[in-house]
Amino acid sequence: MPYQVTTTPIDGVLVLEPKVFGDTRGFFFESFNARDFEQATGLQRNFVQDNHSKSAKGVLRGLHYQTQHAQGKLVRVTQGSVFDVAADIRPNSKTFGKWFGLELSAENKKQLWIPEGLAHGFLVTSESAEFLYKTTDYYHPEFERSLLWNDPAIGIEWPLHRLDAPPLLAAKDVAALTFASATAPSTPSTPAAPNC
Repeated sequence: MPYQVTTTPIDGVLVLEPKVFGDTRGFFFESFNARDFEQATGLQRNFVQDNHSKSAKGVLRGLHYQTQHAQGKLVRVTQGSVFDVAADIRPNSKTFGKWFGLELSAENKKQLWIPEGLAHGFLVTSESAEFLYKTTDYYHPEFERSLLWNDPAIGIEWPLHRLDAPPLLAAKDVAALTFASATAPSTPSTPAAPNC
């Protein structure tokens, strides 16, 4: 099996660890193979967009989601390390209101599958980090929203002790929706600027 797949406390969120071949020259692994992904996870997904970002230490991006054209995301880190988080904002989910986080790094090569309908974000814990992710739908800025990263209603335990200063956030993430507002039947419709 090319992937080792581990379930998480969040319904549908999976940790994938690829099989890595390495020796004194370096390493090789398949970061994605559609057939093997389906075999390992039981999921059929058509990924339509790849995104790549670089961020400095302390940058916190998220928690982002789209109210329409929800994106499933397969995320990984190719340089540095981040604390990656998925928050379940699906009203009919058995894990509604719960969150899961783990370290993704160039060293551990782990990937996280985040199903459609969840909010996603990450905090850079190394001097810098390059973050890659595949999505199952296109980016639609008019439908993108941001969930407040430190809302006590969710209670995400970010590893802020690993930073030298408070996290760095984009303006839209500072002004993000609370969990109560984000999951209310009617959500404010303020478009957001591009951000992973």
